[in-house]
Amino acid sequence: MKLSFRWYGKDDPVNIDYIKQIPTMESIVTAIYTVPVGEVWPEEDIQELKDIVEKAGLKFDVIESVPVHEDIKLGNPNRDRYIENYKQNIINLGKAGVKVICYNFMPVFDWTRSQLDKELEDGSTALVYYKDQVDRMDPLAGELSLPGWDSSYSKEDLKDLFEGYERIGEEGLWENLEYFLKEIIPVAEEYDVKMAIHPDDPPWPIFGLPRIITTEENIDRFLKLVDSKYNGLTFCTGSLGSGSFNDVPTMIDKYASPREGSISCM
Repeated sequence: MKLSFRWYGKDDPVNIDYIKQIPTMESIVTAIYTVPVGEVWPEEDIQELKDIVEKAGLKFDVIESVPVHEDIKLGNPNRDRYIENYKQNIINLGKAGVKVICYNFMPVFDWTRSQLDKELEDGSTALVYYKDQVDRMDPLAGELSLPGWDSSYSKEDLKDLFEGYERIGEEGLWENLEYFLKEIIPVAEEYDVKMAIHPDDPPWPIFGLPRIITTEENIDRFLKLVDSKYNGLTFCTGSLGSGSFNDVPTMIDKYASPREGSISCM
C-alpha cells in the first residue's frame, strides 16, 4: 500500500527528508500557507513547493487545502470575485500536476479540538475534543482560545459572521455550496483536478454555527448537487467516526470502495 503524508511546508518541524524514510511513502499532501484566504496562489510559489517535494523523491499531487472564503459560504455580494480566484487556483494547481484538492465548507471554524497535547498512558500525546470544555467557550466574548483555530478575526468580524450564518441557516449554506460547486466543477473537469470535500470536524454544529457535511444522508445530498466524478469526498474516518450516529464501516463500503466517481482519503 502506498502512503501519503501531510507536510506543512518549509516551516514544518518535521523535515520532509524524514517523511521520505517512512516505508512505502509515495506522496506529500501540502499547501501554500502564506497567501490570504480567497486570493490567488502565485504559480511561482506553487512551483517552488513542487520542486521541494519532488527533490525529496515524493509526488506533489494532493493539496489540503485551498480554503473557501467566508463570503462564498455566506453567499455575500462579492462571492463571485472569490470564486473566480478559486477557479484560478484550480487552474494553477492543475497545471502543476495536482490531481486532488481537499477543501471544506465549515463556517468560521475548521477542525475543532479542545487540547492538542493530551498525554496518553504510553507517554505519547494526542489531539482531543472535550465537549464540556468547548461548550464553555464563547467566541463572541473576545477571549476564545481554541487550539488549531486561526484567530485572525476581530471580535467585530466574528459578530458579523455569526449574524450572517444565523441569517442563512443550514439550508442557506446548502444553497451556497451548490452555487460554488456549479461554478468550480467545470473548471476542475477541464484541468483534471478532483475536488474532495472534507467532512465537518467534528460532524455537529459548533457554537450554534451550521454544519452540513456530517452524516451519510448529507453526504448523499452533497454528491447529488453536481453529478461529476470531479465532485467527491475526502473520506475522513476520524471526522465521521467521532459521531456515534455514523455507521463508519457501512459508509466505507458505500463511499470508499473503488468506483467511478468516488474519491477516498483515509
